[in-house]
Amino acid sequence: MRWNRVINVVKCHVGGEINNVVTGGIGDVPGSTVFEKMKYFRDHNDDLRKLLLHEPRGSVTQCVNFIVPATDPEAQMGYVIAESTEYPAMSGSNTMCVATALLETGMIPMTEPVTDVVLEAPAGIIRLHCTCRDGKVTGVEFENQPAFAYEISVPLELDGYPTLTVDVAWGGMTYVIADAEQLGFALTPDEARDLCDLGQRLKTAAAKQIPVQHPLNPEFAGITQTEIAGPLTRVDGVLTARNAVIVSPGRLDRSPCGTGTSARLSVLKAKGLIDVGEEFVHESVIGSRFHSRIDRLTSVGHYDAIIPRVRGQAYITELSQVGLDPADPYPTGYTLSDTWPTGDPT
Repeated sequence: MRWNRVINVVKCHVGGEINNVVTGGIGDVPGSTVFEKMKYFRDHNDDLRKLLLHEPRGSVTQCVNFIVPATDPEAQMGYVIAESTEYPAMSGSNTMCVATALLETGMIPMTEPVTDVVLEAPAGIIRLHCTCRDGKVTGVEFENQPAFAYEISVPLELDGYPTLTVDVAWGGMTYVIADAEQLGFALTPDEARDLCDLGQRLKTAAAKQIPVQHPLNPEFAGITQTEIAGPLTRVDGVLTARNAVIVSPGRLDRSPCGTGTSARLSVLKAKGLIDVGEEFVHESVIGSRFHSRIDRLTSVGHYDAIIPRVRGQAYITELSQVGLDPADPYPTGYTLSDTWPTGDPT
């Protein structure tokens, strides 16, 4: 065997969403903040994301997290999130997998029954409350950075549909949130392909028609995510809803989505549909659930904002080493449109 690169990977999922964690083999990453380290990956080291996420080593349904030193003295570790086509500032499902991998592999010492962890994401400090038993992380609740609604109930024109009414919100990524019933979806697994096709069209239209910019960091991306939101119900007295988040280049998030849950909480609060401290259960198309609530209110620039807390459980599925043979003709992999909807063979 003559690999010229060896990368240690802890494979994980939460709510069915695959969020792998790279714990070794990436070397030093320049940057005075984790956000700057993220930009270094994006601008100078994107071959590593492609190596791990493109075929033949990865797939369109996977994400990866690169563990890096924290730059904030309060944080124990930092992490850079890489998804199919972008490096988001924050991801809730990825955060749950990162915390689980760090604790269960001993990179951060575990204390039972609770270990409190502070991580540094590109979006900033993320505080986590991890319940633990017999060496296993049985739950991860993270306190997100502030979430807020950019626009509430605004019109959106989409070919083939009457004028739609959508919301736009930041939860660590920027979402256009559309109503499932208005679009004719029941949010069931058999609708996955149609949800993805329409979701891509929605985010493209929304990014053109409803431009937004984060008031504190204009480098955070505008609309890159679509959330198709099901109706609110009460199950045993608890506010509950199903949703589908479409991740570029056009595939369905298997989990209920942590930043999508945060964005939706901010919209629910702006519409007067939820109170601070009230539990909200968000369900994915495959039935996995995140439990969430608004911890407290705040502001971001001139926007009223919330501090969300979201809870789920991640699972380690495999410990592996990914290698690169110097003669391999696909050092950064490839994408094909049979599984990668907008793929090109590069």
